[in-house]
Amino acid sequence: MVEVLRIDKVCKSYDIGTPAEAEVLRDIDLTLLTGEFVALMGPSGSGKTTLLNIIGLLDRLTSGRLFINGEETGKLSDSELTRLRGHNIGFIFQSHFLISAFTAIENVMMPMLVDNSFPTDAMRARAHDLLREMGLENWENNLANNMSGGQQQRVSIGRALAMNPSLILADEPTGNLDTASTDVVFDMMRKVNLKDKTTFLIVTHNLELAKRCDRIIDVVDGRIVKK
Repeated sequence: MVEVLRIDKVCKSYDIGTPAEAEVLRDIDLTLLTGEFVALMGPSGSGKTTLLNIIGLLDRLTSGRLFINGEETGKLSDSELTRLRGHNIGFIFQSHFLISAFTAIENVMMPMLVDNSFPTDAMRARAHDLLREMGLENWENNLANNMSGGQQQRVSIGRALAMNPSLILADEPTGNLDTASTDVVFDMMRKVNLKDKTTFLIVTHNLELAKRCDRIIDVVDGRIVKK
């Protein structure tokens, strides 16, 4: 299998050189391969979100190296990082962050619009196919705020997949859902993972869900203690 992500000796500190300097991540090594479905766990304050932000190219590391699909990111400009992120990484958040005034299909089209600036028939067809895959083809013209929490989260999965990324980063994607919706959303992610060999890294506090992943990575005090 091909490496989708590799990070070597990654450290992250804030307020460097000041009395408030804090080291949040310490010597993180991690590799994710094509088609892996991995849970990331750890107590609050352990560095999970910081690690996810660095992997997602939303924050820069202090030291170490980060590779996305074999490309080292350390010397890339902000615009180059934005393009690499847009084409290779999809995000699913605990709060779905849909645009409430947009329909389901318009929300799924958003990453493609950011990349291409204007809508095309191909974009709409792609968004329609993704919503059908999420079991939402009959809701594609519903406004986002007229859908249930579970439906909105499935729309956000479709949006994350719009650019056909190789890596999906999911930060507590079921944290705001009831048990039934949690199972539906988790099963949808697993279905995409198995069908398309999309790699998933899922931050969760739900041990039962984590046990259904291929492996569990534990982060404690800014270090990976199990991988």
